[in-house]
Amino acid sequence: MKLARIALAAAFVLIAGCGTSPKERYYTLSAAEAPAGADQTKPAFTVAVGPATLPAVVDRFQIVLQLDANRVEVNDLHRWAEPLRRAIPRVVAANLARELPAARVVVYPPSGSEVADYRVFLDVKRFESEAGKAVTLEVAWSIRRGAAGELRTGNSVVRESVAGTGYELLVAAHSRALDTISREIADALRAMSR
Repeated sequence: MKLARIALAAAFVLIAGCGTSPKERYYTLSAAEAPAGADQTKPAFTVAVGPATLPAVVDRFQIVLQLDANRVEVNDLHRWAEPLRRAIPRVVAANLARELPAARVVVYPPSGSEVADYRVFLDVKRFESEAGKAVTLEVAWSIRRGAAGELRTGNSVVRESVAGTGYELLVAAHSRALDTISREIADALRAMSR
């Protein structure tokens, strides 16, 4: 009798263990690392980055995998820790701060009554993730000097390979692609600030 109870209890434990749902995982985009000892003198100009617009298919918390030209997979267990429309300007701003040590770079809207000398707008046309293959980012960006000054535009398309199938590798590849796009924007800002 005692042995039967133990076997029954073990069966319940085993069944309960099988009934637990998989754990959600959260990911965040990251900026490239800044060199140590960056100069923190008074900035020569201020840059505000944002807002960013995105295709509706990826403007969600779940990570979206591109399966083919007409099919995607939305994964409820692998999610962004923050909305991409906030994460992308944050990462681009951090990358620009690294690339432009003479500038003060903030995410739009700047705090207080501060007015930025330059404003960077980001229109994300493609934010594609192909598991085990690559990510593709296409961003149409524009930089405006002051409220109604000079306008410079660009369109950056970056494809980053992914060596493996983990979601961490996809997210890291998106971060690298944003770094490349940020460098292109930084080049345009350097030219405009001369």
